[in-house]
This record gives sequence, C-alpha cells and structure tokens, in this order.
Amino acid sequence: MKILLKATVAAAGLLALGACGKNADDQAAANIEAMADNHADALENQADAAAAAGNDQLHDALEAQADNVEDRGEAAADKADHDDDARVENQVKNTL
Repeated sequence: MKILLKATVAAAGLLALGACGKNADDQAAANIEAMADNHADALENQADAAAAAGNDQLHDALEAQADNVEDRGEAAADKADHDDDARVENQVKNTL
C-alpha cells in the first residue's frame, strides 16, 4: 500500500514538472485531483478488505476517510485553478 502511495506521489511530481509554463495552474489542479483520487481508491480498497474480513466499523471509517480525501482534493484543485496558483499542488501534496 505504501508503495502505491509513493508511486502516486512520484508520478504527480513528474507531472508537476511538466506543468511549468502556460496553464500550470490547470495542470496542477489535474495533478491534485489525480493524487486525491489515487489515495481515495487505496482507502476504498482497504475498506473493501475490512468489509470482507467482517469489520464493518473499520469499513465505514475508511469509506468516510476516502470521501474526505476526495472532497479535500477537489477543493484544493478548485483553489489552484481559481487562484491561478500552481504552488497549491506542493502545499497539498503532503496533506492528502
């Protein structure tokens, strides 16, 4: 699981390098959404595993956390796009 998250962050970092120049804020917003979606997918996979193991409480908590990550990612992407500020991506990267 940690490998998946590290790979996601590394891929987002490479995409951030490509975001230099025109519309960098749009690319940063796309990267933020991709990072959030990947993290949320990982949490949902863990939730499914918890449900399969019969731990409904953990399942519900992980699903709620996945929803929170998606919401925060969407808000941060909107902020990057609205503020025309690609630096938001670096600010968000370690908080997801």
